[in-house]
Amino acid sequence: MTSTPSPILGARPLGFPWQTDDPFLFCVHHDDAYPAGNERLGPAASLAGRQLGMDFEVRDGWRMYHGLDVPGFPQHPHRGFETVTILRRGYVDHSDSLGATARFGPGDTQWLTAGRGIVHCEMFPLLSESAPNPLELFQIWLNLPRASKFAEPHFSMLWADRVPRVRGAGYEIVSIAGGLHGDSPSTPAPPPDSWASRREAHVAIATLALDAGAAFTLPAGAPGLNRTVYFFRGAALSFDEALCDRSAAIRLRSDVPVTLTAGPTRVEVLVLQGRPIDEPVVQHGPFVMNSRDEILRAFDDYRRTQFGGWPWPVDGPVHPRDAGRFAAVGGRVERPEG
Repeated sequence: MTSTPSPILGARPLGFPWQTDDPFLFCVHHDDAYPAGNERLGPAASLAGRQLGMDFEVRDGWRMYHGLDVPGFPQHPHRGFETVTILRRGYVDHSDSLGATARFGPGDTQWLTAGRGIVHCEMFPLLSESAPNPLELFQIWLNLPRASKFAEPHFSMLWADRVPRVRGAGYEIVSIAGGLHGDSPSTPAPPPDSWASRREAHVAIATLALDAGAAFTLPAGAPGLNRTVYFFRGAALSFDEALCDRSAAIRLRSDVPVTLTAGPTRVEVLVLQGRPIDEPVVQHGPFVMNSRDEILRAFDDYRRTQFGGWPWPVDGPVHPRDAGRFAAVGGRVERPEG
């Protein structure tokens, strides 16, 4: 009798950021319990004792990151990869060197191809003056292959109403890219130069929520993919017969199905899957290239050109409190439906 191979290839603890596998570079899970906001859309609380400009220590349940008045990340450059920002709670105000700007909210995803170079900011405005402003998001760095490292930068929004959601018996799966559910509607097209735009790459990005005791079977995919389930919320999660009772990143075989079953509480996971690009990765801060010489060139290009310059009057602009969710790109303004 031939035994069925285990679908589990390994496990590792979750850190900050989360370790990922090719074609992904890493994932950050921001989860901050911000208080009520002030008139500047920053925290209506004392900032004394915080290392402003580099505040990554969780104090009172939240961080300012690189923000001075409003939490977030004022202007900074990128080259050679993509950011996929999945917003679960709160709001993000985006501005970039292309002149694009946006505010997006719960359920929305921003997909940004840095390509040959872009400067952008991500600020977290605290819109409520009378209640807490919780923020939760994933930011995933997806590598670009050598042929696309110098692609034109590209900004796109995937509004919540256009992101496929499939609900079943005790589960909900939200598909940002690719498909992990046979009945899932088509996901919006990734940016044109993305590794995710290649059918043979089988890139999938999805979140899965399971009610207590509920189960969902991840179907078998193509062989040779990196597939990881990030179990970040809940008491316990079983993979077929293997029990995981703490938060962890579980690496799975991609070519066999596996049934995920929640323990006594609701469970939430992030699933990342893709065929490895399998090229050298050299990263230095905000630049990800294939060689050290290309990294040195990236720094030199940024010093000379500022990747087109910063067209905004401040490093971390935020929109008016009542701006609503929108994106303005190339003179065109779009808003989500509803």
